[in-house]
Amino acid sequence: MTNRTPIETWYPESRFGGYTDIDGTLLFYARLRSLITADSVVLDVGCGRGAHKEDPVRITRELRNLRGHAKRVIGIDVDAAAIENPWIDEFRQIAPDGSFPVEDSSCDLVYSDTVLEHVADVDTYFRECARVLKPGGVLAIRTTNALGYVAWAARLIPRRLHVAILMRAQNERRPEDMFPPVYACNTRRRLRAALARVGLDSVVYTNESEPRYFLFSRVLYALAVFHQRFAPKAMQLALVAFARKDATS
Repeated sequence: MTNRTPIETWYPESRFGGYTDIDGTLLFYARLRSLITADSVVLDVGCGRGAHKEDPVRITRELRNLRGHAKRVIGIDVDAAAIENPWIDEFRQIAPDGSFPVEDSSCDLVYSDTVLEHVADVDTYFRECARVLKPGGVLAIRTTNALGYVAWAARLIPRRLHVAILMRAQNERRPEDMFPPVYACNTRRRLRAALARVGLDSVVYTNESEPRYFLFSRVLYALAVFHQRFAPKAMQLALVAFARKDATS
């Protein structure tokens, strides 16, 4: 028997295709794909440089690329380096005041993945998301749950050590892709309330996939698997929301 990675040991189905049955990335982007058509205009809020092009799992890497599956994919970010992102058709930089350089009611799908945890001015963020959505359009968010152990660790660890620790836990990420978390709206209650304030009808829930943060340690990985399987839903690591703008707006 060959040596198996922690993922292959605890999630044996991953030996067939490289992903697990609870892969959060696969689940989130499969739902995004189901929400778009060839005529859709998609907005990626906080698009970054497109670091997921380095994802070693082919199916999740391909699912995350919405370009070519929609009419146009616009990427926006505070960082001008995001113009390097190969998965978008057009890049626009977010203004210093947080406003989106996007026309009113112009997008069928607006999404942000692992972005909201870094947003301090959440009122502007949600107001802008709602503004650019077409009537009937959908906002999709995946972010860190402030009640999960990753968020608690981020609060307890001195900020000067964050980059070094994340580089150990996620060695495929570059330091320039790492931003300090603030968790201003990262609980189910706060996220539901923020979406309701801008008139969006939402579904907000938690989930937890395999603990990739701990691949560097078999012992920590095993402990994290225990958490994944038995932790209360309120403490699961990921917070996911899908919200729709009223079709009559």
